[in-house]
Amino acid sequence: MKQKNIKRYKRVVDIFILLVLISILFQMPGGSQAPKVEAHASPGKFIGYLERRIPVLMKTYDIPGLNIALVKQGRLAWLRAYGYADVENKIKMTVDMPCRVESISKPVTAWGVMKLVEQGKLSLDTRVSSYLKSWRFPSSDYSPEMITVRQLLSHTAGLPLGTIGVRYSPEEDIPTLKELLSHDAVLEREPGQSFNYSNTGFNLLELIVEEVSGQDFSEFMTNTVLMPLGMIHSSYNWQDAWQPGSPKGYDGRGNPIGLYIYPDKASGGLFAPVEDIARFVSAEMPHFSSRGKAVLSLQNIYRLYAPEVKIPGLYGQAFDSYGMGHFIEELPSGVRVISHGGQGSGWMTHFSMIPETGDGIVMLTNSQRSWPFFAYLLNDWAEWCGFSQVGMGRIIQGQKALWIFIMMLVLFSLWQGGRLGYGVVAGQWRFAPLNRKNRYIRALSGVISIFLIVALIWVVNQDYFFLCAVFPIASVWLGYATALSSLVLLVSSLFVKVKVKTDGVDI
Repeated sequence: MKQKNIKRYKRVVDIFILLVLISILFQMPGGSQAPKVEAHASPGKFIGYLERRIPVLMKTYDIPGLNIALVKQGRLAWLRAYGYADVENKIKMTVDMPCRVESISKPVTAWGVMKLVEQGKLSLDTRVSSYLKSWRFPSSDYSPEMITVRQLLSHTAGLPLGTIGVRYSPEEDIPTLKELLSHDAVLEREPGQSFNYSNTGFNLLELIVEEVSGQDFSEFMTNTVLMPLGMIHSSYNWQDAWQPGSPKGYDGRGNPIGLYIYPDKASGGLFAPVEDIARFVSAEMPHFSSRGKAVLSLQNIYRLYAPEVKIPGLYGQAFDSYGMGHFIEELPSGVRVISHGGQGSGWMTHFSMIPETGDGIVMLTNSQRSWPFFAYLLNDWAEWCGFSQVGMGRIIQGQKALWIFIMMLVLFSLWQGGRLGYGVVAGQWRFAPLNRKNRYIRALSGVISIFLIVALIWVVNQDYFFLCAVFPIASVWLGYATALSSLVLLVSSLFVKVKVKTDGVDI
């Protein structure tokens, strides 16, 4: 009877393992099954491919809405809206809706700063303290006296990222820019030494623009950059007239996030429809479009995305260097891809362009689950342009590696759980948490298990967690797999293996 129970137990465990693995395999995103378009195919063929691929990817990653544009030979080739601006009220996304472009604001801001340089009102290598008349840096362990405009534009000033995740409605009182800077602009490292992505640095540029130009930053940018580039529907100030058609954002869990603004504008405060960002991308390719030369000289346009600093760490996995307001990637063929993205509460945006060929792509989504979505489309776009995958394509490789790790965790958990269950049923293991046998190893297993469970609880209660943003589907399964393995380890630490007798012989 006992042997029959053990066989039944083994059969149940095998079926359970099979069902779990099948479930995981079905959850692994594989993208659209549409056949790829060959390199340099006609725009019509590639657009047709995207028309099939985009809805599949949006459904896979639960992305409510997308506005997308393609630039070919420096001109707008395609413009399209997908999904919903407001899921709850079934309001569809349209291409004329002003979107939060978040940190795409930075390269646009860089144009305004470079315009002041061109006018002789700023110098890239002059200490910024000479331009600041009404504000002073807060005290820190490093001296801000050596900070230059070039360092602020290239994220090498040693300033921190700054306040993130704090939102304000347009109707409520918000801190002033100077109050924000007095809180955020505390140096973390020696200026000029290394790359450190900083919203604070660009917000300081906002103040410098106001001090030097004598104008409100938004007014200066509208008159000097946005209008001359044809970005007539864009602004660094929220417009009440936009309210009826403004899309909602959606966080990583799919919860809606209403309209909000920041106290600062230069680093992430721009509102723009997708066509205006496509116009900006076109202006950045002066070999194909004369639009940008209405604002900056040819030399200064190219100067903005000339490499200033090598990028280390996580950013360095996708990009080789940073210019002034632009990420730069050198493809193996020697072609240079220029890009910038943005992320805020409920929003993710990205553009990439190849000035040498006149190709560009713009993607604005009202979702924080968009990184792998962008990676798939950027790889498709790069292949269509005749190049290898772009650096952000490594997100897909990382995703595959994470799924393999998840499978290994699940298999280990099921193996160890099945082994323990079999031992209990067969009388080879018994519950004895205080037994001295292997107590140090079992205690360590228990501590690790409890630590992992506490860490999981902490992650679940965070509004934003980097791994969850980059891998929105796999991270959920990683949580399940980690919880399962932690529980199995914890339970296993409470049991010890005992000797059993078979035919009177101890085994």
